[in-house]
Amino acid sequence: MNRARSSISRRDFLKLVALSLGGLAFRPWDRFFDLPDFPKAEKLGRVNVGKVEIKTRPDADGQTVGVLYQDAVVPWLRDVVGKNLYRTNQRWVETPDGYIWFPYLQPVRNLPNPPLIDLPVTSLGTGMWVEVSVPYVDLILDNPPPRSPGLKERLESGLLPRLYYSQIVWVDQTRSDAQGQTRYRVNEPYGSYGDILWGDAQAFRPLSSDEMSPINPEVKEKRVVVDITYQTLSCYEGITEVYFTRISSGALYNAKGDKVDVWATPVGKFPIWRKLVSLHMSGGTTGGGWDLPGIGWVSLFVGSGVAVHSTFWHNNFGEPMSNGCVNARPDDAKWVFRWTLPPVSYDPGDATVAWPGGTTVEVIES
Repeated sequence: MNRARSSISRRDFLKLVALSLGGLAFRPWDRFFDLPDFPKAEKLGRVNVGKVEIKTRPDADGQTVGVLYQDAVVPWLRDVVGKNLYRTNQRWVETPDGYIWFPYLQPVRNLPNPPLIDLPVTSLGTGMWVEVSVPYVDLILDNPPPRSPGLKERLESGLLPRLYYSQIVWVDQTRSDAQGQTRYRVNEPYGSYGDILWGDAQAFRPLSSDEMSPINPEVKEKRVVVDITYQTLSCYEGITEVYFTRISSGALYNAKGDKVDVWATPVGKFPIWRKLVSLHMSGGTTGGGWDLPGIGWVSLFVGSGVAVHSTFWHNNFGEPMSNGCVNARPDDAKWVFRWTLPPVSYDPGDATVAWPGGTTVEVIES
């Protein structure tokens, strides 16, 4: 996986810095942050890199007519085929103001939800799994100081904690203010550093147990094939391919950009040994590390932490982008999660299987 950059539009940056003055980010009940007024469109795109150029035509060499900064949200009118020499992805997104290269926009929607007051009781305690269903939501830290490196860096930069569309977290408390607005307390049961935050309940969609129900559980002969040469993932039942998608694996380059002899995603056959509906994933070293909360639909197949999992911080599937894991679109990671063994129930959202393990993931180099 790649670490998402912490930069936003200059306007939003100045706004957040102003709100953060006096340690506001560390005083949870001083003020809550309502959801932004996102553009009105069925499909939206969130800028997922520091800065993008808007072109007059779908061509990297086309005239630039504007720029946007990270976390800007725009209407996604349609996909078109254009030109970007020396890159695998030739798709572009048409917006009202021009064309943006497809990988630089995370596909998102703005689907607020009615808040729930009464939470179910589970083996993890009172709570429920939720998925962010809006482009992004800002949060307040409930238990300062920040513990995770990414959150600490963000707050020290004058930015609020933020979760993005498709991230999955656990809600264990609700609270309503005098105006009747409901907030959820969110945290991470698995892999967390221990940070607890509050955010607008409308931003989170409760997951259902049906969303985790196994796909074709009667079929025992299943295998996943990841081709790191062509950056694809295929699922087989016997000899029949039942699912195919593009992914982003680990690259043949190190953190300095130098080509190395071994892929960051190991080649070989590996059984899935653990699956989690959500996991806080972090690793690496100073300057080349990553710290990402709420990673959804995680299927671990190498003991060092390599997994097939949902990805929100890039949309460049078809090119190597990770530090070793298999990055997949949220819907693709979710399908693989449900189809492979072992099955995972909503409660507790985590399953580990003993050797010889679950479904085999075969990583090949064509």
